[in-house]
Amino acid sequence: MEPLVAELKQKIEDTLCPFGFEVYPFQVAWYNALLPPAFHLPLPGPTLAFLVLSTPAMFDRALKPFLQSRHLQPLTDPVDQCVAYHLGRVREHIAGVCIHPRFGGWFAIRGVVLLRGIEVPNLPPTKPLDCVPARADRITLLERFNFHWRDWTYRDAVTPQERYSEEQKVYFSTPPAQRLALLGLPQPSEEPSSPSQELHFTTLLPKKPQNPRRGWLSPTASPPTSPGP
Repeated sequence: MEPLVAELKQKIEDTLCPFGFEVYPFQVAWYNALLPPAFHLPLPGPTLAFLVLSTPAMFDRALKPFLQSRHLQPLTDPVDQCVAYHLGRVREHIAGVCIHPRFGGWFAIRGVVLLRGIEVPNLPPTKPLDCVPARADRITLLERFNFHWRDWTYRDAVTPQERYSEEQKVYFSTPPAQRLALLGLPQPSEEPSSPSQELHFTTLLPKKPQNPRRGWLSPTASPPTSPGP
């Protein structure tokens, strides 16, 4: 790896990795080569960029503290805001299934850091690991993702070092439009009941039905039952 790339990668990792993110360098040209022109990034091909992934640790290390910090703004997804908040210190471009060699499907592509004006034409491409080498296994994985993604089984395509916690599975299985209510936060059309109200994550104990007016961050509420892994 070129010294400049290694130096910048280390700086970004120092900022993001403590919060449960991983970063990987690439050239804009590699991204553009995989897409039709309408989706190309309008930057020179050798422009340096870093792919940002979230691991299972992101939920506890980044999202929960972010919500407690009260940086959350209305109208957009809490996870997107949390990612943008952390990437804001290294300049971000938010992005939108792959298999991770250590986490299987228990991760997400969260963003791309674009470093305009920094070009690395000699950066060698890294060939991705074939985590699911058998064709039959790849077909099974695709079927699980397309038709049974709600039961989480496609994420175990390889034995993961870490999976999402039950809290995370509850959160990510909740439709985005209902996540603010799940968190005990006001909807965009509602006013907060108190500016000093604290948010509280609770241990997942799905023994009682959820009160629709209380989120599972409330100290008196328990989150709903999530799909089994």
